[in-house]
Amino acid sequence: MKQLWRLFGILILGVFLFSCSSRKEKENVVATIKIDTVKVYGQELSVTFPGKVKASADVNLAFRVGGTLLRVPVEAGTAVRKGQLLAEIDPRDYEIQLAATEAEYNRIKGEAERLISLYEKESVSPNDYEKALYGLQQITAKYHAHKNALADTRLLAPFDGYVQKRLFDAGETVSAGMPVVALINNTYPEVEVSLPISDYIRREEFDTYTCTSEIFPGVTFPLTLSGITRKANLNQLYTMRLVIKPIAGQTLPTPGMSVTVTLNYREKESMLTLIPLTALFGQGENGSVWVYNESSGTIAVRRVKAMHVQTNGMVVISEGLRPGEIVVTAGVHSLKEGQVVKPLPQVSSTNVGGLL
Repeated sequence: MKQLWRLFGILILGVFLFSCSSRKEKENVVATIKIDTVKVYGQELSVTFPGKVKASADVNLAFRVGGTLLRVPVEAGTAVRKGQLLAEIDPRDYEIQLAATEAEYNRIKGEAERLISLYEKESVSPNDYEKALYGLQQITAKYHAHKNALADTRLLAPFDGYVQKRLFDAGETVSAGMPVVALINNTYPEVEVSLPISDYIRREEFDTYTCTSEIFPGVTFPLTLSGITRKANLNQLYTMRLVIKPIAGQTLPTPGMSVTVTLNYREKESMLTLIPLTALFGQGENGSVWVYNESSGTIAVRRVKAMHVQTNGMVVISEGLRPGEIVVTAGVHSLKEGQVVKPLPQVSSTNVGGLL
């Protein structure tokens, strides 16, 4: 009986030790994770885009008044100076209108001046004085309006340039606001470029701009930024306009030419980083990632700020990460702070698919 109890005690002790050993092994199980290295976003110091040369000003000019064209003394391609006559409407009716208004203006002005003089001597009532004053103001406004209408029968060039197109000839009747001449500014032309959002968000890092053209081999034209639209078009592109700087003794590209534009970034200006979208958890731009510590084999949560998700499944991070750090890219919702983990071995570039 005594031996039976001893055997029973040994059995219980074995079961207890086995249970403790199983529990310890379970506690020591290390989670296997998939990792990736944080990359620098936009490592390139310059990018190139196709561009199109545009006139700095391309306008359709029209009269403020209507009438029959008396003459159009310019042809397509004609170089003009600011203030030069481009077209003229027959001023006959406007001259007659102004003459009648001017006669009425002189009459009312004379009467008003006499009443004002008498009012100062207290010889007329305030009511008569106010009527005279308001009448003078009304006829004065009418007189200047008809005077301006006569001046508007002459269409003058608002800037130096050349005529792109003449839309009407002498003898034709045009209405107010109807374009008559298309004029292009002949000062420094501009280049128009379409920027993708990945470069638009880095616009503050732009440093210098240049362009080249096959028409001028070996020549690089410096550019200055004119402006960038703040709203993308239907293709999710932002329009950038740059002014071509002149080069001594060098002909500038003309509107319509195609050029290649190079945008140069400031070195070491951006701390933007790039990680897989699967590494990010949380909502909104303020998400989190698990950062892996190689020395301790543990993970720690890190708050980050996401800027833009790319079509290739990568996300641009503006704050919270440094290039070279390691983040977890799978199973991020089942991990815990400080947990000991084991990274999956990296697949060799010569073992595509991990078949070997």
